[in-house]
Amino acid sequence: MEGRILSTYRILKEKACNADIDESWAEWAIEMMQAGYENENLYQLAGISNPYNQFELQELTSKVLNDLNLDYYDKRETLKNYIYYLVSANFDKPNNYFVILKEFRDIYYELDMDSEFQNLALLYWAKDDLIYEDNQHYWDGANRANIDTIIRHEFEYLKQKFETEK
Repeated sequence: MEGRILSTYRILKEKACNADIDESWAEWAIEMMQAGYENENLYQLAGISNPYNQFELQELTSKVLNDLNLDYYDKRETLKNYIYYLVSANFDKPNNYFVILKEFRDIYYELDMDSEFQNLALLYWAKDDLIYEDNQHYWDGANRANIDTIIRHEFEYLKQKFETEK
């Protein structure tokens, strides 16, 4: 990933999903400049402030990503890379699992319920049920005592799968 700035995965995901541009883009631009990347469009992005003109910022962010040779046009691949980033960054952080799984559920919907990502959505729903109830019906054998272990194993599987595909 570009200069090992991990937030680039999130930025590419946001662009691929045509999300609104906000202050996180300026923060990312500053991180990129601190890592040694320099160009006029990146400087301009680093200086954005509210109120945001989405039309102009969508154009500017496209220029910035093109200047840096960062591809976001293959939405499925971009979201898959983002999932890899989240799994890698949160593998040993059970306190983050629910929030991360919620993002995975959203990606599952964004990809029109692509079966490759169905397990991530099922884990989210299982974890969600187990927060409030003793039982869930989404993941066979999952309960409050073992759900985080199941999630960790699924993250490990995904991480290995993505790494062997690259």
